[in-house]
Amino acid sequence: MNEFSQLLHSQFLWFALAAGLLVAVVSGPLGCFAVWRRMAYFGDTLAHSALLGVTLGFVLHIQSTLAVGASSCLLALLLVYFHRHQNLSIDTLLGILSHSMLALGIITVSLLDINVDLLSLLLGDLLAVSGRDLILMAAATVIIALLLWRLWPKLLAFTLHEELAAVEGVNIERVRLALMLMLALLIAIAMKVVGVLLITALLIIPAATARRISSTPEQMAGFASVIGCVSVLLGLAASVIWDSPAGPSIVLAAGILFLLGQFCRREAV
Repeated sequence: MNEFSQLLHSQFLWFALAAGLLVAVVSGPLGCFAVWRRMAYFGDTLAHSALLGVTLGFVLHIQSTLAVGASSCLLALLLVYFHRHQNLSIDTLLGILSHSMLALGIITVSLLDINVDLLSLLLGDLLAVSGRDLILMAAATVIIALLLWRLWPKLLAFTLHEELAAVEGVNIERVRLALMLMLALLIAIAMKVVGVLLITALLIIPAATARRISSTPEQMAGFASVIGCVSVLLGLAASVIWDSPAGPSIVLAAGILFLLGQFCRREAV
């Protein structure tokens, strides 16, 4: 009991909780757009660029979150460019860029002989979040939240019907680019929480769960954020009690909530 009380008063646990909640709050609405637009593979593609970002961070001596954010944004820009100028489907482009970036990252790590903690990169290292990491996460969260608030009507119009949105004056290319860059920022900060392998799960599962109990897009986005936050709380509690990895515990908690959500009424969104 005394050890548990000391753990509750430890700084690293509260840093981990704050980081997880920050990611969950913005991953809810963005996850909704990923579900609506069937962009789950896009999250995997951005996650695969994380290894290259971490490598560049070591080489350039910059913070890994910033480096991953830069590499993810670069990949998003490349995807937009190739989608506009090449006669290839989006899933084909995602497959090419995803595996190319992953291969480039692995080769770079090998050639430069960089000591990368692959387990932390793949599964996350939430309990090792520092104050500096938390500040960067908070800044990215504020940016994403402001963009979502400002672009919400245009994002919804773009998601529902691109051609109709264009007729109504929505700049489709700018909105698409904004959505991809927001997802890139989310990937950068979520990597510390759940790792490269599980980022897409944290993005998709709460949104898919919220879809079962929502009747409007706004409700779905709000419920997805709440479900994500509850998943973080349950996952961290399981990690503390049973000494399980924090990232996978959070995703497993989200998966259990999804299964429970299947008993709710059919989705209306």
